[in-house]
Amino acid sequence: MTDRLCSGSIPRTYLHIVALAALIYLVANPPCKFLAQSTATPGVMKIGIIGAGNIGSAVGTFWIKAGHEVMFSSRHPEQLKPLIDGLGPLARAGTVSEAFAFGEVMFLAVPYGAVPQLGRDYPKEFVGRVVLDATNAVLARDGEVAKEARAVGVAITSAKYLAGARIVRVFNTLGVRRLVSNANRPGERMAIPIGGDDQEALKLASKLVRDAGFDPVMVGSLERTKLFAQGGPLYGQEISDREMKERLKTLE
Repeated sequence: MTDRLCSGSIPRTYLHIVALAALIYLVANPPCKFLAQSTATPGVMKIGIIGAGNIGSAVGTFWIKAGHEVMFSSRHPEQLKPLIDGLGPLARAGTVSEAFAFGEVMFLAVPYGAVPQLGRDYPKEFVGRVVLDATNAVLARDGEVAKEARAVGVAITSAKYLAGARIVRVFNTLGVRRLVSNANRPGERMAIPIGGDDQEALKLASKLVRDAGFDPVMVGSLERTKLFAQGGPLYGQEISDREMKERLKTLE
């Protein structure tokens, strides 16, 4: 059931698959020199991605460029062949179950309506797992759970349905094209706000944000991640670490 829900973020037509593969190819083989720079630090990780649509594919590509191993998951992994073929030996495709077995850390990039079902289908797999949550609750798309998330916060709602997961909110503030254009940009790198309640999970997430080509800015607890939820003051910002920290001071 979960794989069916998650597959809603996978391109469904051949043209869409080809278009997505072309976008990922540009990320992996950028025309701009600054995108090709690697920021990897020692410590290769295995990352399982749930939701191989635009955001999952782009961020996964950043991590592959930094030397990490990534499994993109789908109900139909064969549909991901155009993506995998363009990314080399560090990329692979599998089911959601296989991604859990593979990943030391999970990256969640599905439509928010899939989150409750994920929690029901994989209750044991989420317990104790570091989950980087890039989801956004969209009322028109995600139904009742989006209303709940908008009322109490996406992070708090994710923690409810993915019981026991060590959740860090990250990579939810920008669309794929803006992420790609800002990764490893020259000068001051773009800031990515992050937040969570688990300090070790936050440390790991911060490293992966840096490896992806950005500077992490700690916003605080899961509760405070409302600051960079859709409609929040830090949402959609293409600003530096310095600028984001200054803005945070005005919000305290």
